[in-house]
Amino acid sequence: MNAPNTPSLTLFGHAPYASDPWASRGRLIDEPESATRSCFQRDRDRVIHSTAFRRLQYKTQVFIYHEGDHFRTRLTHSLEVAQIARSIARALGLNEDLAEALALAHDLGHTPFGHAGEDALNEAMAPYGGFDHNEQTFRVLTCLERRYAAFDGLNLTWETLEGVVKHNGPLIGRDASRAVPPSVAAYCRRFDLELATQPGPEAQVAALADDIAYNNHDIDDGLRAGLFSLDDLDDVPLVGPVFRKVAAAHPGLERPRLAHEAVRRLIDHMVNDLLEETRRRVAAAGPETAADVRALDHPVVAFSAPMRQNDRALKAFLFARMYRHARV
Repeated sequence: MNAPNTPSLTLFGHAPYASDPWASRGRLIDEPESATRSCFQRDRDRVIHSTAFRRLQYKTQVFIYHEGDHFRTRLTHSLEVAQIARSIARALGLNEDLAEALALAHDLGHTPFGHAGEDALNEAMAPYGGFDHNEQTFRVLTCLERRYAAFDGLNLTWETLEGVVKHNGPLIGRDASRAVPPSVAAYCRRFDLELATQPGPEAQVAALADDIAYNNHDIDDGLRAGLFSLDDLDDVPLVGPVFRKVAAAHPGLERPRLAHEAVRRLIDHMVNDLLEETRRRVAAAGPETAADVRALDHPVVAFSAPMRQNDRALKAFLFARMYRHARV
């Protein structure tokens, strides 16, 4: 018997609106199917074996790489996003392999030197249209990786490329999140990624897994670096109460362990909120296929309104106290 608001599962343990590897829209360049892996598993493996993925080891989100090996790099962040995305996808009956592939690929276009590096490159490239890491990720996946004899790029499935391009929402129409990058527009003339629709369910999962990972892990890194203190977090909604609860339950616990325990609980709070809100939206919308999810006028994977407010407050705190700090 299904739990309340839990979708019925198919024979293979997936919700009916999960992306089906056996019904994939395929690749731009046709290839023989693998006897041992689904198309989404192959996409994930191609990302992992790419040069761009290995180079994430030396790229950082906030801190410069040589500042210490305790701070997260783009590589460790991508692995953490993938773990959260897989857990959410599993709980919702979605395709874990596709969610993981999208999570691992989402940062491939980032520059070295954190946010400051992208700002500097964007300024230098201003006469040529600027620099956008999302477009660069797409270019890495479709042309810049030069590993295969038959094609440039990784020749990923339609579902993976669509999810990478639209992970923040549609690129055409009233809900467009940003202008269509030239490389994406050119690719869509050959292989239409349907830029006016919502992203698929696994792409929506990967996008919010990214939010959950970087918000909470940046708390950990910011505390380690001394950019702010536990006292500074006290007034941040959700964060302050969780830290106080952990401190009350474990008197005298050293601060690094207290921070780690609190971050674990924050991630759990955000994941559980996402699961509850997504199940509510699924029950209301009743999608029967992944195409139905794309056809909706709103995302189906989402935080509740109170959690979205908490998320905005945490982002504002981190922006002011960490991302724009003189040290970074």
